[in-house]
Amino acid sequence: MAVTIEELYRNYGILADAKENLSQVRKRRPAQLKNFLIFFFVPGGPGTLGGLFSQILQGEDIVRERAIKFLATKLKTLPEDVMAKEVEEYIFSETKKVLEDVTGEEFVLLMRVVSALRVLQSVNGRQQLVELVVEQADLEQALNPADPDAVDRLLQCTRQALPLFSKNVHSTRFVTYFCEHVLPNLSTLTSPVAELDIQLEVLKLLAEMSPFCGDMEKLEANLNTLFTKLVEFMPLPPDEVENGENSASEEPKLQFSYVECLLFSFHQLGKKLPDFLVDKVDAERLKDFKIRLQYFARGLQVYIRQLRMALQGKTGDALKTEENKIKVVALKITNNINVLIKDLFHNPPSYKSTVTLSWKPVQKPEAAAPKRPSGEEMGSGASTKKQITPLPRRDARQIYNPPSGKYSASIGNFTYEQRGGYRGGRGRGFWARGSRSRGRIY
Repeated sequence: MAVTIEELYRNYGILADAKENLSQVRKRRPAQLKNFLIFFFVPGGPGTLGGLFSQILQGEDIVRERAIKFLATKLKTLPEDVMAKEVEEYIFSETKKVLEDVTGEEFVLLMRVVSALRVLQSVNGRQQLVELVVEQADLEQALNPADPDAVDRLLQCTRQALPLFSKNVHSTRFVTYFCEHVLPNLSTLTSPVAELDIQLEVLKLLAEMSPFCGDMEKLEANLNTLFTKLVEFMPLPPDEVENGENSASEEPKLQFSYVECLLFSFHQLGKKLPDFLVDKVDAERLKDFKIRLQYFARGLQVYIRQLRMALQGKTGDALKTEENKIKVVALKITNNINVLIKDLFHNPPSYKSTVTLSWKPVQKPEAAAPKRPSGEEMGSGASTKKQITPLPRRDARQIYNPPSGKYSASIGNFTYEQRGGYRGGRGRGFWARGSRSRGRIY
């Protein structure tokens, strides 16, 4: 017996009456919902889904909202024999139509639906999903940094694309867009959320995408943009400033979280053009960069020692306090920067070291494989000589001689920045912006 969308609405509350709370419907008939959904799919296959997608495309806002949430939460509970290939292909096809006009929250829910489809788990399927996100991100248009909705859309789309990237599914278009349109406007970006450090959030996304960047059409130009931005966040020593007005009490702030992201991204893209710092940067600019690197590295060594002393002997619950969590992350950040700076001080610069970004979980090596030192271990100073690539003596002196008496400030200087770096994660909570009644943001 055919089941109409009206019966679905009336008898099972799938789309729920607009006046009734959906959570109450779930509490009253949780088993019926799942059983009916299976019954709904089996007889008619894709044809019976037409009514549901019709409500999403043409129904009232409250009905549309609940129908999308229903798809996002209930489809994954169905057995594989119900979710046949033709059913999944139909869902993907109809979802693409819905995505032509969605809010940010709807976009995330619908991406959750299609990302779970088995027909899209291949390399080709993942590439199709990336294409879907690229279309939503509108990467053909220049970014308006003053428009919080435009910035929000880019953040949301990038976060949805990140899990899809791999060595076979490249992030090139997103990385290119960030280099060409986002980095030049970094300081003028309008945050969609008041408490968000928008600059750090953008730099973290770029860093996460950079390992999966493929062949880039304007690689040298984009590397130059990234290099310029990196230099901005790496100050000159006070006595090296051109106007000579900086006093000893006005030392530049070392922004470790920003530098970790920029240095990591530069290191990843630099692998594709290893002679960039040798042949593509003029001598004066390179000299200036090395002075900044040296100054930053000296301060880095002092902070690393202070952090290790603060954490020495602490284990278990002692490391779980908020203060020590911040210090642990700070140590990861400084170790990462230390490893990457060592690479750049090689002559010619090297791009061989690997590090795990401070906010990402460390990848455990396979049990059968011999343990290899990670980039973080190489920068920790606690490993054996075999784990550390020795630097030329001159470069070692440049990096490891800390300026006397200049970095005696407490570790508290890390607190605000590292707290943001530690808690930032993937930036939950951005999806709530906008609604169809206010005008869709995509």
